[in-house]
Amino acid sequence: MATALFLATPLFHPSQTDREVSGTSVRKFNSSIFGEFRLPSCVQKGITQSCRSRSVSITSLFGRKVKAKTKRETVIPDPDYRIPIVLLGATGALVYTDNLVAAVPVGLLGLLLLVQATRVRFVFDDEALEVKVGSELKESGENAFVGGKNRWKYSTFVNWEFWWPNFPILVYFKETQTKPEGQIHFFPIIFNGKQLYDVMVERAGSSKTSGP
Repeated sequence: MATALFLATPLFHPSQTDREVSGTSVRKFNSSIFGEFRLPSCVQKGITQSCRSRSVSITSLFGRKVKAKTKRETVIPDPDYRIPIVLLGATGALVYTDNLVAAVPVGLLGLLLLVQATRVRFVFDDEALEVKVGSELKESGENAFVGGKNRWKYSTFVNWEFWWPNFPILVYFKETQTKPEGQIHFFPIIFNGKQLYDVMVERAGSSKTSGP
C-alpha cells in the first residue's frame, strides 16, 4: 500500500515561472521529496557544453543543501617496539638460566617483530585498511596465507578485537571480502595501540573490548 502511494505521488510539479539567472533561463520545479529544484536552460534543451561553469541547485525538503561526503584523511599509526623488546629481554633471561632450547625461538620471534616494526605499516585510507611496507609505503603484494591483496574495505569487517586491551599484543579481525563466509586475520600489534584502536573504532565500528 505504501509503495503504491509513493509511486502515485508525482515527484516534480512544474511551476509556471521561468526566470533569468546570470543570462541563463532557469526553470523552477517543486518536488515533493527534494523541495525546490532549478535546472539551467542548457540542461532542459539537451545542451551540455555550456553547462560546465553552472551548477544545479538542489534544496532538500528541510531547507538544507545537499553536500558531497567529505573524504577522511589517511591515518598511519606510529610503530611500537614494546613487544619485540619484551621478547628479546625474555631471551636474555632464558640464556642467563641456560635454557637455550626456549631462548632460540623466543629470540628469533623478537628479532622478526623488531624488523617488522621498522618496515610494516597499517594504512587507513578513506575506505579501506591496507598493509604497506617501507618508508615509501610500497604495496605488500599478495597475502602469503589466504591470497589476495592485503587491503580490506571497512564495509566488509564483521568483527574485530584487541588481545589484550591493557597491553595489546594481537589484533584480530574478520572480513568477508576475501571469501563470503568470512576470513580471519591476526596481526601482532607492533604499532601504537591507542592510535590503532581509535582509528579502528572510527573506520570499522566499535569493538567488544573497552580500549587499548
